[in-house]
Amino acid sequence: MQAGVVREELRRLATRYPPEWQARLKYEVERQTFHVGLVSELASVGTVADVGGGTGLFSVGCAAVGLSVTLIDDFADPMNESRTDELLDLHRGLGVKIEVRDVVREGLGLPPESMDVVTTFDSMEHWHSSPKRLFAEVTTALRPGGWFLLGVPNCVNLRKRITIPLGSGKWSSMADWYERPHFRGHVREPDVDDLRYIARDMRLTSVRIIGRNWLGRGHAHPLVRTLSPVVDRVLRSRPTLCSDIYLLGRKPLDR
Repeated sequence: MQAGVVREELRRLATRYPPEWQARLKYEVERQTFHVGLVSELASVGTVADVGGGTGLFSVGCAAVGLSVTLIDDFADPMNESRTDELLDLHRGLGVKIEVRDVVREGLGLPPESMDVVTTFDSMEHWHSSPKRLFAEVTTALRPGGWFLLGVPNCVNLRKRITIPLGSGKWSSMADWYERPHFRGHVREPDVDDLRYIARDMRLTSVRIIGRNWLGRGHAHPLVRTLSPVVDRVLRSRPTLCSDIYLLGRKPLDR
C-alpha cells in the first residue's frame, strides 16, 4: 500500500483520540506510516499480532488497511494509566482484538501457526526477564514463511556516542526509576549485533537490519524537528548509528 494512503489514514485515526493525545500522535504518524506500510507489504491481507504495542496508532492502522490484528499488552505503562478503557474501546471498535496479559510472564497465548506477522516495537527494552522463551513462542505462533519484526532503540546510536563522553545521556530519568513503585523504563537497550544474535537463536531466514531515526521528530526545539528527517536519510545506510533499529526475519518454510 502506498505510504501516502497509509499516512492520511493514520492522520484521520489520530483525530479520534482524546485531545491530550493528539499533539503527541501528530509526531507519531510518520513512524507508524513506516511500520504499517512495512507490515502490509509482508502480509497485505493476513493476520498480525502486535506485542506490547499499547494504545497507539499501529494496531488500529493495520486494521484500517485490512489486516486482522491482535494486540497483546498488559497496558501497565504510565501513559496507559488514564483513559485506557476508552482507548481500548476505540481499538475494539476498529476491529482490533485485545488480549490483556504480561507476555514475558504468561506467554503470548497464540495458537501454533496462526499468524502471518508478529511485531513488537519499543517494548523489549522494558522487559525485566529474558525474551528467549517468548521469542521461541513467536516462532511457534508464526505460520511457515511468516515474518517477525522487532523494533528497538539502539544503545550505541550516534547521538549517544557524542553526548555520553560530554556527561549527558542518562539511561532513564531519576523520577521514573525512584518515584514509581514499579520501574517501567528501559532495562536493556540492544544494538545491531544483539539483533543478529536474536535472529540466529530464532533460526530466522531472510534477515534484514533496518535503521531509522524517529526521536528528533517530536523534539521541543523546531530546528531539531526540521533537521531530523535530513539526518535520518543520511544515517539509514548505517543502522549501527541510527536511533531506532529493526530486525526483520522469516520463519523457514520447512518449520
